[in-house]
Amino acid sequence: QVPLVESGGGSVQAGDSLSLSCAVSGRGFSRTGVGWFRQAPGKQREFVAAVTWRTNDRYYADSVKGRFTISVDSAKTAVVLQMNNLKVEDTAVYYCAIYMSGFISYVGNYDYWGQGTQVTVSS
Repeated sequence: QVPLVESGGGSVQAGDSLSLSCAVSGRGFSRTGVGWFRQAPGKQREFVAAVTWRTNDRYYADSVKGRFTISVDSAKTAVVLQMNNLKVEDTAVYYCAIYMSGFISYVGNYDYWGQGTQVTVSS
């Protein structure tokens, strides 16, 4: 098991910012990386962003490019998703997960999911 704990969700208005944090245990850093996904009511879970440990490569869904930034904190204990200029359509439960290998935006290539944190954006 690689426990993951998300935090930082909340309710904001369109245009506001939020920062989500995914606390990763030591063994999590022995895998390839961490990704963020989100799931809105009635929709499939979708890729948001990911970062790889060894090369620090970062990947983003087109819908969040230029607004969201994924990073690893300086202590290397958490992965942070900074979300700026939030839109109503960003409303969802956000999950972090450990990336194993393969196509980085494919949910099936992730293991050890967190419990999720709710982000609600109102107009």
